Amino acid sequence: MAWQETHKEQSKQKILKSAAMLFTHHGFEKISIDQVMKKAELTRGAFYSHFSSKSDLYAQAISKAGIEAYKRKPVNCPQDMKDFARYYLSTEHRDNNYQQACPLAFLVSDINQQDNQVKQVYTKTLKVFIEQAKSLTTSREKALQSAVLMIGGLALSRALDNKDFSNELLAACKAGVNSLSKEEDSDVS
Repeated sequence: MAWQETHKEQSKQKILKSAAMLFTHHGFEKISIDQVMKKAELTRGAFYSHFSSKSDLYAQAISKAGIEAYKRKPVNCPQDMKDFARYYLSTEHRDNNYQQACPLAFLVSDINQQDNQVKQVYTKTLKVFIEQAKSLTTSREKALQSAVLMIGGLALSRALDNKDFSNELLAACKAGVNSLSKEEDSDVS
């Protein structure tokens, strides 16, 4: 009996990992349940023992994507807000289609069209991100400003078809976060 519970949870985690990856890179509308299940190497029937709908899967996948994206960050990062921004606003983070992307930046335009359950999970994930930023600053306001610069900058840079402009945008957002950090350093002095 214990094997069945373990097996069921492992199946659910495979589905969530598959969905998190596919949704963050392609959005809700472009991904089908069949695609998620194929990537998870499970049958469509397994889906219904874990999720009530595609929207339910999407909401849970956003949470999973946030956890997986957090695990992806380098071991020594973040040590301070500048390091966090350097990692988060990197071309590698923007361009890597083979690792878990940040759902906050990569799904920002998708969320507004979803149901309340999805919006609640996205909001919770954003609050966790802001708390991570807050742990690197002394001001909630600066944490909010930095989070918006990072998430918005990454989202916009990924949407552009001009790499030079995209890189310029990433650099400007990093400079903005660094400027907020410098303001904070001078406030402390």
